[in-house]
Amino acid sequence: MAQTKRKRRSKHRGTAAGTVEARGRTGRKPTSEERKKADAAARRDDRLYREPTWRGAAVRAGFAAVMLFVLFQIGIGPRQDVASTAALSLLAFGIYVPLGYITDRAIWKRRMRKAGRPLPAKRS
Repeated sequence: MAQTKRKRRSKHRGTAAGTVEARGRTGRKPTSEERKKADAAARRDDRLYREPTWRGAAVRAGFAAVMLFVLFQIGIGPRQDVASTAALSLLAFGIYVPLGYITDRAIWKRRMRKAGRPLPAKRS
């Protein structure tokens, strides 16, 4: 004989606009892996919405200047002496630091506006 009772399904709540919202978590607690993912997402948010610093721009510019020095010494183009390569790398560092900071700040401001977060007050 066929079964007459249907198996009970979990219910969803529909809104007047037609969207369907599933219930939140019921029953089991999140596993350690799920908690780690939530922690990683929170750390990522902290990193994305942290205000850029001159120090961060200087570290990145320093890395780029060192790489430029190495590339010129290894042999991109004609062989150059160490003094001219060092001078070129220092010039590049001087250009990269403010350029990197301005770029980071513009991207950060755009991200903050898009997320609807307020910009911190200017320090005097």
